[in-house]
Amino acid sequence: MQTRRLGNSDMNITPIGFGSWAIGGAGWEFAWGEQDDKAAIESIHRALDLGVNWIDTAAVYGLGHSEELVRRAVEGWSGARPYVFTKCGLVWDEKRDINKTLRADSIRRECEASLRRLNVDAIDLYQIHWPIDGDMAQNEEGWGAMADLQREGKVRWIGVSNWNVEQLAMAQKIAPVTSLQPPYSLVHPEAETDLLPFCEQNGIGVIVYSPMASGLLTGAMTRERAASLPEGDWRSRSPDFQEPAISRTLRIVDELRSIGEAHGRSPGEVAVSWTLRLPAVTGAIVGARSAEQVDGVMGGGDFRLSGEEIARIEALRG
Repeated sequence: MQTRRLGNSDMNITPIGFGSWAIGGAGWEFAWGEQDDKAAIESIHRALDLGVNWIDTAAVYGLGHSEELVRRAVEGWSGARPYVFTKCGLVWDEKRDINKTLRADSIRRECEASLRRLNVDAIDLYQIHWPIDGDMAQNEEGWGAMADLQREGKVRWIGVSNWNVEQLAMAQKIAPVTSLQPPYSLVHPEAETDLLPFCEQNGIGVIVYSPMASGLLTGAMTRERAASLPEGDWRSRSPDFQEPAISRTLRIVDELRSIGEAHGRSPGEVAVSWTLRLPAVTGAIVGARSAEQVDGVMGGGDFRLSGEEIARIEALRG
């Protein structure tokens, strides 16, 4: 795959990175259900086989388990070492309840824990997972702590996830933001309004998450499957997987399937390619839970939609 420079960093990343949210396994608030660890590691290896050169994870995914799986996958990989990105700011207690905090001492503890779980001397990209809404002072404290960790060499580059333009502008006054990670897909295109233009104007890299809308745009989701998602899968509680939203989305999937068939591509690959069409977007995070799923979506990084195909998709957005 071709690579793109991520923001102000020295990292040239492939258009697609492996997302490890779903492989965190069951038993926590935003789980995707049961996950086989062997299949998870095989899925990472398959993505690396196909040329992907970065993995995105977070401490909270599986309450540490995803980071441990990423470590095992990287240590068991004989090729070039991929970049490993992770996140902080969501902590859990002995009851497995998750809370947000951006206090400096917490971020430092979280960083040390992630370094141990990943078994690395420095994290390639460390990201604040969520801002504290309504508490700009704590967001400022958290970003200052991230800058300290970067100066100390514990992390190489620093970024944020789910921050708005006001929060990004605040952070830029303290230390340069390497990247933003917003949700972006045909189902949730809101980042186009102000976030993507702001990042493009300020040299901030963008790695979008959920480009296939958490499975809705892969072509494998049906109304019946959505209605029968197990209670342990967070998507069973999401309005996106319920009516009337899911019917609108499945009409989009029909068009994605039609476009993909002309190129031997899956609906998911078309959906991912659509998110990469804008120059502001550096890369897209694509999750998978098996090597077979990897084969069905990772090709989106090298697939380019024509202007006519983009127009067909845009027409369905209303």
